[in-house]
Parts: sequence; structure tokens; C-alpha cells
Amino acid sequence: MIAKIVQGQGFRGVIGYVLDKEKASLLYSEGVRIKDKESIVKSFVAQQKLNPKIAKPVAHISLDFSVQDKHRLTDQFMVGMAQEYMEKMGYRDTQYIIVRHQDTDHPHVHIVINRIDNNGKRISDQNERQRNTRVCMELTKKYGLYIASGKENVKEHRLKEPDKTKYEIYNALKSAIPNCKNWKELKSELLQSGITIEFRKNGNTDKIQGVRFEKNGYEFNGSKIDRTCSFSKISYQLYLNEKLHQNEGQHYSESNHADLFNRQDNTMDLAAGLENAASAVGGLFDLLKSSHRYDEDEVDFLREQARRRKKKKDNQYKHRL
Repeated sequence: MIAKIVQGQGFRGVIGYVLDKEKASLLYSEGVRIKDKESIVKSFVAQQKLNPKIAKPVAHISLDFSVQDKHRLTDQFMVGMAQEYMEKMGYRDTQYIIVRHQDTDHPHVHIVINRIDNNGKRISDQNERQRNTRVCMELTKKYGLYIASGKENVKEHRLKEPDKTKYEIYNALKSAIPNCKNWKELKSELLQSGITIEFRKNGNTDKIQGVRFEKNGYEFNGSKIDRTCSFSKISYQLYLNEKLHQNEGQHYSESNHADLFNRQDNTMDLAAGLENAASAVGGLFDLLKSSHRYDEDEVDFLREQARRRKKKKDNQYKHRL
């Protein structure tokens, strides 16, 4: 389950949107007259006037569920989820309506809430974005709902720019990185997809502190595409690829078949060591191969990255002082 929260100035527009949709069903209401749409609007507006200084009294929330849970999502269940969500988010003692829409594949309900409560006080939106993420995950786990794996489940054909280009770059990186051993090769590979790379340097120095990708006139920092697409994490993946390539070449050149046989006995332990190291930086791609041997240089690489991050934080702290 995920929730999208939008604040608004007027109730007439949002109520018209949620109720006028084809196959829209008003599942529940609290504190409003439901004779017709106009009665609902007037009820919200009347309470809004208890605190006319508030510019945005409307909270419009869309609760979206996975199609995987469609068989469980009865009207009663979705009303219960919506009310529990509101309680955890602090939407109490106020007017609201819950409306279910049937216009998409994934089940969802719309909640229209009056941020001016029954006592004329404004319901706070402080840290609302963070609280929203936490509450959605709590309820998803509590009721055993489906948890999407991430970008792979996004319906890219429905995306608009610049998100459409961002996902194109993400997919190109996912495909290209496992086949490249360094940034030069990655640049060449991405160029075939119309993607260029620009490194961001630290001030006037030659030290690279970030990477930016460009396509279709849109630019994105690596970390904005995905947390695993930062300069340091891609660098580490390329480093591992190079090590894999070197070790494979060494294996093929050795003529001692007995030694090769002995190495195969240790394959799983060596691969496990690399997997643990890779997980420390949140690897995006599965780069393990059965012939890989653990190298102490990989640990040095991680230590160097950690040292740089610590130095950067220390400098930022000194600057604030």
C-alpha cells in the first residue's frame, strides 16, 4: 500500500473529481451531509469557515493497493484500512469521505479530509511525508499485503517526462554495467543508447565526487536515478567486473588441472566473501560468478570510500562552525 497526499485550497474541485468518476462509490462519510454532491461540498466549506485564515484546508489522499491483493480488498476492508491510516497519521475529529474508484487495474480509494477539525484547529502536516511512508509500510506488513520490488514494477508506458527518460537511463545502466570493466567502456556502451556521462568534480580539484547522466535533453545525478547508481557504487561494480575478468583470464592460462580442481572446491566460500562485501555498498546488479576469488584490494576499496565519506562529513561540520 502507498499513499499520495495533496493539499488543496477548495473542496468543490476535489469532491467533484472523486465523485464524478465512472464507477465511483462513496463507501463512508463522517461529519458531512450526503444527500448529494452539493450537500457534501457545503458541509466541508461550513467547517472550513471555523478557521478562514488557513489557505489550504483540503487533504486529498489516494490509497493505492497492489493488484496482487485484489481478491482481499473488499469495500469493508478498504474502509478499515483508510480509517486506521488516518488515525496513525493524526487525522482525527474532523470531516472526511472515502470513495472507491474502479478506473485502474490496481484497487484504490480516495480520501478527502478537512484539515480544519471540529474545534476549528488546523491538523498539522509537519513531517507528513516521512510519517506517510512509515505508516504505509507498517500497515502493509501488519496485514500481509504485497510489497512491490521497486522500479521493475513501474508501468513505464504510462510515465511522462522527465520520469520516462529517467527510467530509460536506469534500465540502460542495469543492462550495461555487468558488461563493463571501467568507466570508459561504460561511456561507450551507454552512448549507443543516446546517454552521455559527465563527472562532477570537487571544486577546482580533479577529485570526482559525482556523476551525471544525460539523455533527451534531461540530466540526472546518478543518485537521483537510483540510490545504487551513485558514482562510488557504480565504480565499485566496475571494479569487481575488472577483477572477475582478470581472475578468469588467469584461470584459463593455468595448465595445472589439479590446482584448478582444488580451486573449485573453495568456490562457494570465496563467492560468499564477495557477496558480503558487495552488500555493504548496496549492489544493484548480481555480479557474482563461480570462478571469482576474493581479493583483499576489495576491502581496501571499501575502506577508502568510507574514509572519504567521513572526511566529507567532517569538512561540512567544520564549515558550519
